[in-house]
Amino acid sequence: MKGLYKFLSKIIATVFFIGYLPFAPGTFGSLAALAFIWIFKPDVLMLFAILIIIFIAGVLSSHAVEKDTGIKDGRYIVIDEFAGYLVSVIFLPLTAVYLIAAFLIFRFFDILKPPPISNLERMFSGGIGVMIDDLAAGVITNIILQVFRLV
Repeated sequence: MKGLYKFLSKIIATVFFIGYLPFAPGTFGSLAALAFIWIFKPDVLMLFAILIIIFIAGVLSSHAVEKDTGIKDGRYIVIDEFAGYLVSVIFLPLTAVYLIAAFLIFRFFDILKPPPISNLERMFSGGIGVMIDDLAAGVITNIILQVFRLV
């Protein structure tokens, strides 16, 4: 059973092995989330439920993969980018303009990790530490796009 848990954790943490792409795995993890949203167009309630499930699965799986490999937040762990992108589009119209803008702004914040995002990354460890900085990048992205909607 331990082997199955490790395998499932690796599948979830790498978003079906997208994280093993040799170039920009985090970008591809975010693109997978964009594609998911574009294809399924979940309503707000469904997206919120999916986000909760992915967050919990992300915390557990990334923690297990970190523990197994001994590598803190390895670049192959991309479930955090997937979840962070979902946060960046929740409560927004799921149109091409918003989805692309959210992708670009989210990647900007995820890559640069300005404070307070970088502070969160240092404050937490394990699966929560992996997930929290990307969720913060998603929240900041969402706030920017919500303000843009009001203007």
